[in-house]
Amino acid sequence: MVTIDINCDMGESFGNWKMGRDDEVMPYITSANIAGGYHAGDPHVMNDTVALAVERNVGIGIHPGLPDKMGFGRRTMDASPSEIQDYVIYQLGALQAFAEQHGATVQHVKPHGAMYSMLSESNDHARAVMEGILNVNEDLIYLATDMNIYEVAQEYDELRSVFEGYVDLTYRPDRSLIVEQQMEPKDPDLIAQRFLDIALDGEVEAENGEMIDVPAQSICIHGDGPNAVELLETIHEQVNEHDIQLVSLTEIA
Repeated sequence: MVTIDINCDMGESFGNWKMGRDDEVMPYITSANIAGGYHAGDPHVMNDTVALAVERNVGIGIHPGLPDKMGFGRRTMDASPSEIQDYVIYQLGALQAFAEQHGATVQHVKPHGAMYSMLSESNDHARAVMEGILNVNEDLIYLATDMNIYEVAQEYDELRSVFEGYVDLTYRPDRSLIVEQQMEPKDPDLIAQRFLDIALDGEVEAENGEMIDVPAQSICIHGDGPNAVELLETIHEQVNEHDIQLVSLTEIA
């Protein structure tokens, strides 16, 4: 039986601003990447999202971003490796406290937006974050968004890492992603087929029609997509038909 994780970015609302459909999405995923209050989220949303994940037996992870709520953490900042490390540890610590309050633990780390891009482009920044994670808790799993970061993670024997793929975004032939300015509705059957291609064969169709290797053990669905719940429902139908088991990251890494 094939095992795979479905992860989703969550807890990105703050104050009176609503982002995503966390309540509706949570029953369909196995791992939740929860915003740490820098690019999005606030203490109350973090607490509520952790409680929701615990209720649904969903693995909890920190989704740390740059301190830039106005830009939703997607604007580049001039930050040193040690500064980025501190940003991650700060947000991780906050989520750990909320998790402990609900009798749970944090299982993984998945950097957000421009922070992820910095780690992908700079091995020094990536190493600083990974070493910071190991200094906090060697049991944490690094959820690697691209192969550049995943290869750096392999330098650390003690670091558990999982490579993730995307099905509601389109890949270029070089395995980079075409990121939309605003998420548009997707064809559920197309998304479910991409899920099967990655889960069963470790490959997916790029924008030019070429099949490219995406050896992912976790697949990300954007919970803020207009029809995210419909996509997840269709994926679950295919999971049941193809004898695929959905598990959290701790059962994979």
